[in-house]
Amino acid sequence: MEPHWPPTAFSINGVRVDLSSEFLRGPDGGIVPVRPQAFATLRYLLQNPDRLVTKSELMRVVWHGTSVTDDSLVQCIHEIRRALNDERHDVLQTVPKRGYRIVLPEKMNLATPANRASLAVLPFANLNRDPQQDYFVDGLAEDLITVLARIPGLFVIARNSSFAYRSEPRDVRSVAQELGVRYLLEGSVRRSADQIRINGQLIDGQSASHVWAGKFGGAVADIFDLQDQLTTQIVGAIEPSIRRAEIDRARRKRPDSLDAYDLYLRALPHAHANSPVETDEALRLLHLSLKRDQGYLAAHGYAAWCHEQRYFRNGFRPEDRIAALEHADTVLGINCDDPNAISMGAFVRGILTRDYDGAIGALDRALAMNENSALALGFSALVSSHSERYARAVDHAQKALRLSPLDDPLNYHPYCALTVTYLFTGQYPEAVKYSTLAVQANPSFSVAHVYLVASQFGLGDAEAVRAAADRLLEVAPTFSVDAFVRMRQFRPPLMEGLAAALRRAGLPERAAVE
Repeated sequence: MEPHWPPTAFSINGVRVDLSSEFLRGPDGGIVPVRPQAFATLRYLLQNPDRLVTKSELMRVVWHGTSVTDDSLVQCIHEIRRALNDERHDVLQTVPKRGYRIVLPEKMNLATPANRASLAVLPFANLNRDPQQDYFVDGLAEDLITVLARIPGLFVIARNSSFAYRSEPRDVRSVAQELGVRYLLEGSVRRSADQIRINGQLIDGQSASHVWAGKFGGAVADIFDLQDQLTTQIVGAIEPSIRRAEIDRARRKRPDSLDAYDLYLRALPHAHANSPVETDEALRLLHLSLKRDQGYLAAHGYAAWCHEQRYFRNGFRPEDRIAALEHADTVLGINCDDPNAISMGAFVRGILTRDYDGAIGALDRALAMNENSALALGFSALVSSHSERYARAVDHAQKALRLSPLDDPLNYHPYCALTVTYLFTGQYPEAVKYSTLAVQANPSFSVAHVYLVASQFGLGDAEAVRAAADRLLEVAPTFSVDAFVRMRQFRPPLMEGLAAALRRAGLPERAAVE
């Protein structure tokens, strides 16, 4: 049986219960204090609404077999009722001599997506069994929780709940079901002389199969700096792994059971391909997603980007430009807290209107929300290279690549940003290197091929120029220098120099097939 994946936020008698951050807020917005055991009890009851939960079950989940009296549980129940203003026991009901049941009318749900990707970071094992290393091991896991919680669309269980499984024998299916999450991250730390080695693995909580596994390490010279580096590396590997797993899960679902989130996930590979046919399919799925949930900001962000793709590579139709800017404005509004969506909107508005200062400001806002977003860094690198902020472009591109595994489908963004930077600063060997990598990362993206032609021309390799031009025309048979110039991606002097190189490479001025 598929486990129940609960919503993460509720409003009960005017009290907001947020499972993702482990706090309660009263009607006035102030925090309502509850002890960790009481919150853990409330969490489990909310994850199992309208079901009798026995006392022994709560003892096992909350106290993990530790011997406590019934009074401990009774005190938690009293504390929960007091916090929820449930004096009449309408919400938290007692079933005499058996246990408790929480009753949630539909109106109490705050419409958090029920199938949102969810993760718990379990305590890492200290393989040295040296208590003096516990602070580092726990600190690493806590940092991972903090950084992973910033990823849009990912619900991460707070420390108090996941760390309750310290030193417990773990059946991953049971732990995932008890915590109400789809994925578990577990790992181990070992110190040897002046080196630390970390093993991590991401597990599907339903099938107990491995989604990802990795090894990381470094010198202990500055242990806290090492902790930051390792956190960045691990998060950079986990985020795309979860994204791929979620896309695969959505693909396996029956067409008649797809919701807004599933349709969004199915659209991602088509959007990432960035070719006319794939872009059309991405937009079809994104529009279906938005029909189911008009306020789905992640889908608006991708729709903005895909309409921008179609505008530049499928005839400069005004309706695509208008749609791209409308979706971009939606995610650039003050109520958006999705850094990835904001970064897409900023890129689209910057490219279409050439308001690069405004785009950089929005990108900075996105990166302030999540400085470890490879997607936001990649879009920032692109906008920076197009607006001739070359130092920023290189910095953000390199950070994006450090966060991304080699097979990340969006690596062509930072590669293109680096290509533009080195192409327009006359560093042609570097431009050839990165344009080649951009083509390898996304062979269907015609602009990467354009950059490779221009880079090889700058290097003066006539044979390589011809080969690159031929590959460009295979990917985009209707390519023309005139249409490329109409994109107006760079200042006129830069665009004119790029166009001249393309003409001298033998590319057609106008498309042979209109």
